[in-house]
Amino acid sequence: MVSTLVTALRACVVTLVLTGVLYPLAVTGVAQLLFPAEAQGSLVKDEKGQVVGSALLAQGFTRSGYFQPRPSAAGAGYDAAASSGSNLGPTSQKLKDRAVAEAERLRRDNPDAPGEVPAELVTTSGSGLDPHLSPEAARWQAPRVAKARGVAPERVLAVVTSHVEGRTLGVLGEPRVNVLMLNLALDRQFGRLAAQPAPPMGVVTPSVTPTGVAGPP
Repeated sequence: MVSTLVTALRACVVTLVLTGVLYPLAVTGVAQLLFPAEAQGSLVKDEKGQVVGSALLAQGFTRSGYFQPRPSAAGAGYDAAASSGSNLGPTSQKLKDRAVAEAERLRRDNPDAPGEVPAELVTTSGSGLDPHLSPEAARWQAPRVAKARGVAPERVLAVVTSHVEGRTLGVLGEPRVNVLMLNLALDRQFGRLAAQPAPPMGVVTPSVTPTGVAGPP
């Protein structure tokens, strides 16, 4: 009985050390050696070296001079600690109402956009944090971005085209554009947008970082 217990304890300790200590340390070490940027969260820095986000996570851009990502169902919106989809099915009236309201907002904010609102701009991704848009959805927003920045639409479209990522390994997925990287490219090429004026007394609005990301009031 005692020998059986000792054997079981030894096996437990060895398994704990191997799988709970040595294996995680080995995997972490290899990842840091071969893929240091990805192992650190694919963090993105601006020209001043300040971390402005992750290439893997969407952020909520609200200012008209920036491209906007897909809507988010993660927490209160783009919450990396609460990644999730809406879990609303195709027959959900709530999903329909939300999509209709979002489409109306997009048409109002993008009066010069060509054609209908792309479906992906009114629907959330499975994670609620997809950082990418299709090139078509980005180009649809280009007239608004160009007007807000006071540049020709062709120049903004050229930035979009230069940031189109191809299929992974040439066959997986679809061509896409990372919204954060695209907006940072706009700031580099055309300059950051001027700070927004302070709201009237008693009016609370979301604050915006230099990259246009919505933050807490």
